[in-house]
Amino acid sequence: MPIRPICWRQPAIDHPSTEPGAAAVTAGILIIGNEILSGRTQDTNVNTIARQLGQWGIQVREVRVVPDLEAQIIEGLDALRQRYRYVFTTGGIGPTHDDITAVCVAKAFGVPLIEHPDIASIIRRREAPPEIMANRLLMARVPEGARLIDNPTGGPQGFAIDNVHVMAGIPRVMQAMLSTLDGKLESGPIVRSRSVTVFLGESAIAAELGRVQDEHPELDLGSYPFLREGRYGTTLVVRGTDSAALDIAADKIRAFIVAAGETPFDEDR
Repeated sequence: MPIRPICWRQPAIDHPSTEPGAAAVTAGILIIGNEILSGRTQDTNVNTIARQLGQWGIQVREVRVVPDLEAQIIEGLDALRQRYRYVFTTGGIGPTHDDITAVCVAKAFGVPLIEHPDIASIIRRREAPPEIMANRLLMARVPEGARLIDNPTGGPQGFAIDNVHVMAGIPRVMQAMLSTLDGKLESGPIVRSRSVTVFLGESAIAAELGRVQDEHPELDLGSYPFLREGRYGTTLVVRGTDSAALDIAADKIRAFIVAAGETPFDEDR
């Protein structure tokens, strides 16, 4: 039995909260398409969405990639929409047989699939033989009650229903759609970062890094090894919403690097 939506109105927030203690606003991303899983097409949408949402004060917590199969699309959609404040999907809203995202979203919400007159009007602006027009109009299908997501490229719009936002898979079109959501989504604290790099391997700094993490459970510390000009090194990244705590943790990292006889240097990350 399909899961029925919980209906609510999403507030328009012009600026994300900067309060460290404010509740996080979270999101999940569902990438739909056999071409992604086969390796034929390299996905770039996750990077774009995550970075843009981060600037808006929305934290991406999970990404799923599913094939063009109804059961898996619905399963992924239902899991993400119950777990996170927002869900963003890309792919599967074109005119071919494997473009079934709109159908799956309608089934997940238990509502009929309809032809939206505004999308149909845009599609009909380009003349075509009846059989081609019929295929194009498949892109006008949306779940009943859905809101449209503008498409500044001039093509058919995306749509949103409850907390799910459905966008095109083509990166240029997806980016255009996503840009129109600026200021229309609930926002939380922005996650910021500090990065310190040193020419030491991870094993040489693991214990001290763990100590700093224990002292700052509100922050997320990560280590990223590299080989540069024949030398091994590690970039240590601290992430969190409290700028003061970030600075303190970064200073502690620099201090234990200096104590180890090495020179730390900051890098943007």
